[in-house]
Amino acid sequence: GPWVGRSDTETLLEACDAWGLRQTLRRANGMFALALWDRRERELHLVRDRVGIKPLVWGRAGARLVFASTLDALRAFPGFDETLDRDALGTFFRFSYVPAPRTIFRSAFKVEPGTWLTFRGADELPSLCRWWDASALAMTASSTPFEGGAGEAVDELEAVLKRAVKRRLVADVPVGAFLSGGVDSSTVVSMARRVRGEPLRTYSIGNEDPAYDEGATAAAIAEHLGTEHVAGTAKGALASDLVRDALCAYDEPFADSSQLPTFLVSRLARADVTVSLSGDGGDELFGGYNRHVWASRLWRSVAWCPLPLRRRLAASLASVRVERLDALWELASPPLPALRLPGMKLHKLADVAGADSLAGLYEVLQSAWRDPLGLVPDMKSQIATPTLRPGEEATAGIMLADLRGYLPNDILTKVDRASMAVSLEARVPLLDHEVIEFAWRLPRELKVVGTTGKWILRELLARHVPRGLWDRPKLGFGIPMADWLRGPLREWAEELLRPTALSDVIETEPVLRRWHEHQGGGADHSAALWAVLCLQAWRVRKRPSLS
Repeated sequence: GPWVGRSDTETLLEACDAWGLRQTLRRANGMFALALWDRRERELHLVRDRVGIKPLVWGRAGARLVFASTLDALRAFPGFDETLDRDALGTFFRFSYVPAPRTIFRSAFKVEPGTWLTFRGADELPSLCRWWDASALAMTASSTPFEGGAGEAVDELEAVLKRAVKRRLVADVPVGAFLSGGVDSSTVVSMARRVRGEPLRTYSIGNEDPAYDEGATAAAIAEHLGTEHVAGTAKGALASDLVRDALCAYDEPFADSSQLPTFLVSRLARADVTVSLSGDGGDELFGGYNRHVWASRLWRSVAWCPLPLRRRLAASLASVRVERLDALWELASPPLPALRLPGMKLHKLADVAGADSLAGLYEVLQSAWRDPLGLVPDMKSQIATPTLRPGEEATAGIMLADLRGYLPNDILTKVDRASMAVSLEARVPLLDHEVIEFAWRLPRELKVVGTTGKWILRELLARHVPRGLWDRPKLGFGIPMADWLRGPLREWAEELLRPTALSDVIETEPVLRRWHEHQGGGADHSAALWAVLCLQAWRVRKRPSLS
């Protein structure tokens, strides 16, 4: 038909008409969730982008099939069953999110990343086509590895990433970028400056707690790149207002506490721009998390010790207060190396030491609650863990598990909900499928070198920003949640953790025990407590059915 405009929707429709849905998906580059009704075949197709940047859910409302971007939209349909899925609740406590394809409701499901569901009748189960599969990509990439030298690999990454950034700078509205001061966002902004050739607006959120603050780093990088930089600060005194505003963005329980600064930086950017580039995906593709660097060698270092003995030693270490461990570590440095938050890391090490396999170790590193059955005793299904084997391929296995699970269910959910809550479109050039495919062709030694992850991204960034401005230990994008729960958020939390407010959905004893231990300063249970608090805050807002 005649081309009327230039919108994404019209372009997709014309492409499907010209090439068919399968070819359109292969040629599509970007983020999308789409529903396509085939009038001739009387079929409904629901499709989600390759890595799950945008959300898509479906379910039943009485005899009707319903679908939308959010669960809140499904709940608006008469007849939608809002009964909680107890198994989904258990997985939420393990991971701090509900993994696809489940949702928190028994009658609704997420379309998984890279999948295509076809419905031929409102009351029939859909057929599933995995039109893009990260596991298949990893296998294909390993059979066609990048064969050039390190310098050629950095050249190729720069070329691929420039193309990805250039695509995402196309807009008829103002475009900016998040700039945390870390390697990923700094690389994206440096590429944008090279491609754009004119000043870009950048945004960062610092923290009044120096242990969590990268504001000065972000400002220095912005000055070097010549961006128009705007900075904000996460303040404990405003924590209650921030929590109230940020948690409203989520249509089911979600408990990654970096959702709070992500909401702040999105709101800050939206005051000036409508689109913002984000650096998400760099860790999963190039080996940026501690587990990519340490998990395999950590497992080898503890696996020789019999499991019962390891668990006794772990229990002894976990019994020592965090503050005491911090003090002891400081006294012993040197020869012990300087370490950020040593007490928290040693408590995490105690958890790790009790793992029974490399897959179990990965599970521990991902878990807010090690034993969800202690909270949701009537959950029935087991929580699936990825198959991971010790050895050289362990790092690749962990990165693939992160790409398939942690990235879409946690990181991308967080960024999408926080940005869309303020009507900001967040674009993620590092997750351009050409960048993903190139990253998987790279050998491990160009990603993790010794104890340093993201080697190739660091080398690319060093071409454009002096190392002295950014080469420092990774802080992550967090807030001092442990301290906030003992201070500015304590009253809010205690109201949500009243036994009468908890007991109708989860067991109260393990929650209240951790709360009292946390308040006493003997342990940091902030991740576990934040999960319970996010569930409770969601229940207060949404009032779902419990039966």
